[in-house]
Amino acid sequence: MSATEARAAETTVALLEEVLAGYHPRDFAVRLWDGSTLEPETGEDPSFTIVLRHPGALRTLLGAPSELALAEAYLYDDIDVEGDAEALIRLGDHLLVDRRPSIGRRLRAAGRLRSLPSNGRPREGRQAARLAGRRSTLERDRAAARYHYDLGNDFFELFLDRWMAYSCAYFEDEEEDLDAAQVRKFDYVCRKLRLRAGERLFDLGCGWGGLVIHATRNYGVEALGVTLSVNQGKLAQERIREAGVEDRCRVEVRDYREVDEPEGFDKIASIGMFEHVRADALVPYFAHVHGLLRPGGVLLNHAIHRLHDAPRRGASFMDRYVFPDYEVHSLAAALRAAEAAGWEVRDVESLREHYVLTTRHWLRRLEERHDEVVATADEVAYRVWRLGFAGSAYGFATGRVTLFQTLLAKPRDGVSGLPLQRADWYG
Repeated sequence: MSATEARAAETTVALLEEVLAGYHPRDFAVRLWDGSTLEPETGEDPSFTIVLRHPGALRTLLGAPSELALAEAYLYDDIDVEGDAEALIRLGDHLLVDRRPSIGRRLRAAGRLRSLPSNGRPREGRQAARLAGRRSTLERDRAAARYHYDLGNDFFELFLDRWMAYSCAYFEDEEEDLDAAQVRKFDYVCRKLRLRAGERLFDLGCGWGGLVIHATRNYGVEALGVTLSVNQGKLAQERIREAGVEDRCRVEVRDYREVDEPEGFDKIASIGMFEHVRADALVPYFAHVHGLLRPGGVLLNHAIHRLHDAPRRGASFMDRYVFPDYEVHSLAAALRAAEAAGWEVRDVESLREHYVLTTRHWLRRLEERHDEVVATADEVAYRVWRLGFAGSAYGFATGRVTLFQTLLAKPRDGVSGLPLQRADWYG
């Protein structure tokens, strides 16, 4: 090792010890590019190891600390993470939120960081989304969907359940497998909607068609699902044919705003789509869906929500690398918009713990099939989804974000048509 690298290693270790001084328990190790290791604190077994790939890695990681900078250092292999990826997110919290060094300490640390080599390594592989045009337009929303889903169905099949439900499952207990829990979610949605044979169901943002197929086969409805992804639509139609329900069920590739059937549906489901509606479009979203529903019908809006006091940290990793134009609203904002569009709020249920289990299933499946994921996409895509699932699991586990199923009614002359109790949901 050269003298320059030796000085960089010494500076790196000193900076790490200072940055991590208030982090307890420090239950992870750090391995430098030269093989030297900063061990966990006394009495702790490492739950993961951070690998610094080159002498400038720490400068890249902490030079301008932000959620995006930390994420990109991992995505483009300035650092690697061996072991528990979810535990890494807790460390990120310490670096970005919990740690409050004095101005003097920040200046001294900045000087030492600048003494480390700058990173001249190329950023190769999957890149951040670069969308053009005005937000909330059909064209931009289609481009956002293409960025996420154009990796192909084979990619998502590697870590989702057999029906490829890309939203929170509904578990009987923590030991239930993901396939069973996702079918349980389909059925729970159908029971909340109180589907009846002969009714028309609209699923806006239907993914690969699991819910519409389940509802058609088991509840005797006619179902229409829409998606912006050509890949999703093609596979969904294949699965509809295989299920033998093509006479009563179809999936189309179009935006929900292009569906023009005034009062054409008895029940509507929106599962995991609401997060793609911008804040300035919430009332128009609820108003358009309200116009599609017959009086006496209901909408089940299944969506991730944030807390009012959730910390904001600048540019979002999820927005840049996972779901462009993704926006998580507070429940209060969603309900205000729904009521402004004429909906009556009938039920709100949190499934937060269910999403912890769901994202951990996805993370485990992804990690177990690393080589296949990389062969299907690339290493950066694998790391994007690994970090996304780990961050989501941590966010739901800590209560920073949550998942609500909100049942909204469109009464007919004040008559909701709903029973006095919910016992039939759990039968």
